[in-house]
Amino acid sequence: MFTTEGKKIIQTEKAPKAIGPYSQAIRSEHLVFTAGQIGLNPASGELVEGGIEAQTHQVLSNLKNVLEAADSGMNYVVKTTAFLKDMNDFAKMNAIYAEFFAENPPARSTIAVAALPKGALVEIEAIAMLRPPRGE
Repeated sequence: MFTTEGKKIIQTEKAPKAIGPYSQAIRSEHLVFTAGQIGLNPASGELVEGGIEAQTHQVLSNLKNVLEAADSGMNYVVKTTAFLKDMNDFAKMNAIYAEFFAENPPARSTIAVAALPKGALVEIEAIAMLRPPRGE
């Protein structure tokens, strides 16, 4: 039997508001499941300028802020899925991604898609463990 007990909706002003009927993330007993993040500036709600590198940096910054709001963080990410508008942008996206996951990177899938919301070039979602309670 399914119950919503233990399911917590995560919302932070440090990441863009959801542009549809979904949550920025859901926290369960041990894991956080994020919605896909695109390169929106949280303050303006607009895509950042500067191409794939700038959008990837903003995507991962948004993802980091959502995870931190859920008592997790980039070091606790176990799986990401990246969606690219153009697979020719893979190397540029990957270089920025490597800056955020320099050590012990998570498992990842990268998929080319026909289109992304608001004309974004990249979208990334994550599954992460919760940060252990202090003292552990």
